[in-house]
Amino acid sequence: MTSFQTADGTEIAYQTLGEGKPVLLLHGLFSSGHTNWIRYGAAADIASAGFQLILPAFRAHGASGKPHDPALYPADILAADIEALIAHLGLTDYILGGYSLGARTTVRLLARGHIPPPAKVVLGGMGLSGITDIEGRSDFFLGVIKHSGTFKPGSAEYAADAFMRQNAIDTTAAAHLLRTQQPTPLETVRTLTPATLVIAGENDHDNGSASELALALPHASHATIPGNHMSAVTKPDFGTAIAAWLAH
Repeated sequence: MTSFQTADGTEIAYQTLGEGKPVLLLHGLFSSGHTNWIRYGAAADIASAGFQLILPAFRAHGASGKPHDPALYPADILAADIEALIAHLGLTDYILGGYSLGARTTVRLLARGHIPPPAKVVLGGMGLSGITDIEGRSDFFLGVIKHSGTFKPGSAEYAADAFMRQNAIDTTAAAHLLRTQQPTPLETVRTLTPATLVIAGENDHDNGSASELALALPHASHATIPGNHMSAVTKPDFGTAIAAWLAH
């Protein structure tokens, strides 16, 4: 694990593994590169196909900085941090992808247009409404943070709260971060031209329809694997499908 400092002084941690064409992969909310990409074997599958993985920790997550000053959470700060990382690493010929919040951030990076165009893109655990209409999703997680510890077992809120606690999330920093999220209009999504793999669990409806997202993108393939939003990344199909698509 290493890190670099952004313009506002926040440390962004990242780790690398494997050798070959760089693949920058972003993790989900309340998660980490280790949980989404390493723990269940996806990173090993992708690296073994001849790629170097770069796995950053978002601001307010993992080993990265977790400032409490609201001024350090302007709109689209996650995209700005990853733009800075891409510049720091000098990436030009690379692949970009993410899961859940990481996928939404990937779309924001493409829409903002401040990075060298990636050769390919992977969007995991994401549907069209999770890109174009995000307010409800952010409000859901802000509610989980505000009322942590009060939810009935078996509810979606209970599961999110447990996951947040399991990963020792700094809730003050996370709440600031949730308020920075920006939607990407459908008309903009339709202009995003990189070859894209949209991959999601067959029972994952947390961020809308993955098939609708794939249809909205000009050059997208759609892969369905077993699982829901939380479990899909634990399935062997997740890493093998991405590795096969990237190597094609």
